[in-house]
Amino acid sequence: MEKIIYWADHYVEIKRSVQEAVALIKPGQRVFIGSTCGEPQYLVRKLCEASGNFTDLEIVRLMSLESTPLTLIANKTKSQSMNIRSFYLGSSEVEGIAGNMKFITPINLSAVPSLFKNRYLPIHVALIQVSPPDDFGWMSLGIAVDITLAAAMSADLVIAQVNYKMPRVLGRSVIHVSDVDVVVEYEEELLAVNEPHKTESTDLIGRHIARLIDDGSTIAIGIGAAPRATLAALSDKNDIGVHTQYLTNGIMDLVSKGVITNRKKGFNNGRLVASGAIGTNYLYDFLDDNPAIEFHPSNYVNDPGIISRHNRMVSMHVATAIDLTGQVASDAISYDYYSGVTGMLDFIRGTAQSKGGKSIIMLSATSMHGGKSRIMPKLHDIAVVVPRGDVQYVVTEYGSVNLFGKSFQERAMAMISIAHPDFRDELFCEAQKIGLLGSERTLTESIHGVYPLDLEETLKIEDKLITFRPAKPVDERIIQEHFYSLDRDDIISRFFHKKTAFLQDEVGGMSQIDYIKNLTMLAVVGELGFEKVVAVGEYLLDEAKNVAEVAFSVSKEYQGKGVGRILLKKLAGAAREKGISGLIAYTSPQNQIMIRLFKSLPYKVTTFFDGDMLSLTCRFDELK
Repeated sequence: MEKIIYWADHYVEIKRSVQEAVALIKPGQRVFIGSTCGEPQYLVRKLCEASGNFTDLEIVRLMSLESTPLTLIANKTKSQSMNIRSFYLGSSEVEGIAGNMKFITPINLSAVPSLFKNRYLPIHVALIQVSPPDDFGWMSLGIAVDITLAAAMSADLVIAQVNYKMPRVLGRSVIHVSDVDVVVEYEEELLAVNEPHKTESTDLIGRHIARLIDDGSTIAIGIGAAPRATLAALSDKNDIGVHTQYLTNGIMDLVSKGVITNRKKGFNNGRLVASGAIGTNYLYDFLDDNPAIEFHPSNYVNDPGIISRHNRMVSMHVATAIDLTGQVASDAISYDYYSGVTGMLDFIRGTAQSKGGKSIIMLSATSMHGGKSRIMPKLHDIAVVVPRGDVQYVVTEYGSVNLFGKSFQERAMAMISIAHPDFRDELFCEAQKIGLLGSERTLTESIHGVYPLDLEETLKIEDKLITFRPAKPVDERIIQEHFYSLDRDDIISRFFHKKTAFLQDEVGGMSQIDYIKNLTMLAVVGELGFEKVVAVGEYLLDEAKNVAEVAFSVSKEYQGKGVGRILLKKLAGAAREKGISGLIAYTSPQNQIMIRLFKSLPYKVTTFFDGDMLSLTCRFDELK
């Protein structure tokens, strides 16, 4: 009969010095190192010091902060003492990232644990960091569960650094003393990452994304400056849930504000679920023994089937480049801390199956110093991480578009509209050269306009959500559809004659605007990318008089609800802000709706009859 050993006695028996522990590693073995901020720094330092004693060690890891630069040893050592296999190219110290590209093993993060468990990639030694054991002998992997648990449970030899600084995180995040072969006790500060600096660009990205997220959504979000700004922009949301790869300080802040409640996730209600944490010591204190937080391995957190079970799942990830057809590249960014391939596609595909789900790709329109567009005609020699067929929403500081279900021509126009204005001419011409845009398309000066996000507003009118926003180049078709849906009398009121065709050349002038001399405001219902226009208001500047002419059309079912008044108010406010002196409208004397609408403005109105037409004029410096 096998003798049962009490876990505490086993713990004492397997305690070793770090030198004794490292000496157990043999040449030619595959050594897994606990990832990110959970890296067992003490063990790694001693492994590096002893690297001259090894030949052909293969280091396996998910992501490292390079507190001890193993890649430096691997690059410089000609004796082949150490090779590195990484599933993620990312680091807070990113000089030389391109030189480390050879270490990457492309794989979706959800599949890595099975790679270990099935011994397709046998782990001979696992170096992990854990909390001290509880009264029952369980030690928590703390802030790095991800693929670390699978590596530890499948390794031939498990060496654990027991660190009293490691928080005890709940969930499927523990390993028992009996499953560990060697314990090295060493207390040290955990690796911490300060919050990335926000910029004007990242703040705008965050504001655009916040408009896409509904109350009650469950979010997954990446790491970096733009995700940090996005989380800050969610401060006025309600009942947000979290199911994500890594927890950050930004997520902790939203919990403390009551924004994140996890009450409406539809799955794992009341629990904030992740597989690791990257942040400051304040975040790690927040995680310690917190019953509202569960960490699970990556084959659970990143499982598209699990992700899809959440209500209104929204995944948000950073890209480094995207082409006009929607192909996405994502590698590490030197000024954005992390970005990479590992979990992005898992979450995008899981989100696509979620009821009301949205996947969002975010990126700055240009490189760090503005010298290069991150939106390209084609990704020629850049690896594609997300295929174009999986891409839904794309957001830059210049706007947001939805590529799902769109043709190449629609995608090209959409991507050009959110590129940096300095690069739109070049992108437009390249798009025509490679056949993405028809030769009948023309480039107007308005393509350089910067979308005025402040004019965008969503209001509830008679239990219907209506978004009032400036028109975009991608709105050409839905504006056409609006005009074709108007009845005969409304067409005559808007165009002053019978009209049965609304051609692309004419409608294109309403959607390709510069937002200064000409502005078209839309009232739309429905999801971005699949909206229906219910009203159109526009102004066109007469530069000689510095007065803008306004015109409106409102779908029959939305008339009498104040939609036109809201559009006119926004047009007047925008015109006044741009230094325009006033507005003028031409209408039939019988069009009392238009007359009352114009006179609702807080300015004196001058009327003038010219035959069958009535002109209404107001100046912004003449209040009633």
